[in-house]
Amino acid sequence: MAKPAAKKATKKPAKTGIDTRIARLEKLLSQIDAKAQSSKDRAEVENVFAQYMYLHNAFRDSEIIDLWAAKGTPGIRAQYSNNGVYTNWDSITYYHRDRPAPKGKLILHFLTTPMIEVAGDGKTAKGLWIASGIESGLTDPEVAKQAPDFMYGPELVEGKRVWQHTVYLKYGIDFLKQDGRWKIWHFHCFECARSPFHLGWIPFASKAQNDPFNYDLMYFGEDGRPVFMPKPDGPATIFMNPYRTDTSQVLDAKPPVPYKTFSETFEY
Repeated sequence: MAKPAAKKATKKPAKTGIDTRIARLEKLLSQIDAKAQSSKDRAEVENVFAQYMYLHNAFRDSEIIDLWAAKGTPGIRAQYSNNGVYTNWDSITYYHRDRPAPKGKLILHFLTTPMIEVAGDGKTAKGLWIASGIESGLTDPEVAKQAPDFMYGPELVEGKRVWQHTVYLKYGIDFLKQDGRWKIWHFHCFECARSPFHLGWIPFASKAQNDPFNYDLMYFGEDGRPVFMPKPDGPATIFMNPYRTDTSQVLDAKPPVPYKTFSETFEY
């Protein structure tokens, strides 16, 4: 019986010049898509924190809670002073709950110099901002006795003590993409200096730097009553370096650098 003829191996056709060009264009298109997505992500991250600040300035902090990562997200954290960090979603969002909008109070923080890096994998992002602005209001004289005198100016307005400060800050924030939306994951506010209008930041620092009152003040509420931060969930590990007359300045908030995935970088 005759053996069946062996099948001849078929050779793949060599790529033509057109095939090579198509492959290069597909690769280039993929790179352009990735850059476009990264640029879109960067803009969305910047808008998230801009929205945060607009709401905060309008005493609508309860709406900021939606900008945070979901409850139960691993590694969530916030830090507002050197006294400690908040690592529980409830204690973090407590900062934004039930804030009053007292008559005569004005807060206006504005953001500058955004440095934002989106991870190569598109899952996280880092941002660092310098901020300045004013914080001001009126305090009943009896309530003002609960705070150091250097917090207030010498004049009375409508029978009340006046506090009107210029503030200088930095914000370091890590963002996490959840369900297609960028959310705040790690939040760190670094206060740089504070300048009451009647003092300036150097005399103020000289008076305030060893007074614990200003370390964990959360805000002035109704009638200018001081409200303090709750007990932290844990100790601080990254420290801010506010202006003092007896120390030099250091780089407390590190600028973000390009990274592929979050395990390659640091936390704010």
